[in-house]
Amino acid sequence: MIHSSESAPSLDPAQAASEAVKAYIRMNRTRLATDGELLALLLPERFKGAQVLDLQHFAIERLRAENQALKIECDGLKGSRDRGARLGDSVRRFMLDLAGARSFADVIAVATGAAGALGADKAVLCVESAIATTETEGVRLIGPGTVTAVLGPGGMGVLLSGGGEILFGPDGAAYRSLAAFRLRLGSLAALYVLGADAEDCFEGREIEAELGYFARGLERAIGAWVDLPKV
Repeated sequence: MIHSSESAPSLDPAQAASEAVKAYIRMNRTRLATDGELLALLLPERFKGAQVLDLQHFAIERLRAENQALKIECDGLKGSRDRGARLGDSVRRFMLDLAGARSFADVIAVATGAAGALGADKAVLCVESAIATTETEGVRLIGPGTVTAVLGPGGMGVLLSGGGEILFGPDGAAYRSLAAFRLRLGSLAALYVLGADAEDCFEGREIEAELGYFARGLERAIGAWVDLPKV
């Protein structure tokens, strides 16, 4: 009889049970792959909160939901790109109208008339002034310091979700989307402001850039008229 001094290493019960389960899974891998309930127990993070009895059906439904969410996201991005492209065309058309304006009143008429094509319900030129009224259509006088309060000391543009009554008057309180852009007009502190009833009308980097580009064109068009009217 051969005696060996070597013996199999002993395992504690928990480790032995773990090894036995691993061995069973290796030998029955194909059958266990179709057992959704078991997989839900083994992989709770993948099947959180789900009672999985039919793994194939669960996987299909999960993929369908993920594909639907991806489609919604892609459609949203495509819609944003399409809107940005249409907005860009409108901005360039109105830039030509600004270049062809024959008076200050024509410039303001182009700026306010562009509201619908720029995604707004109304547009206005706000000018800081100590006096209370103006006879220039499309121009609204605002209190000194309002431009800085809206944009900050060095800001050139901002998107807001409220505060329209300050820039448009009482009727502006209903606007849920506002886009305001600083106009550098010599000693005048001014804003070009767009207001819309719907929420998030001016969201998106491309849209904001196009609106800012139009504001710069408006700024130059107004600046071309040396003798600005006494507002």
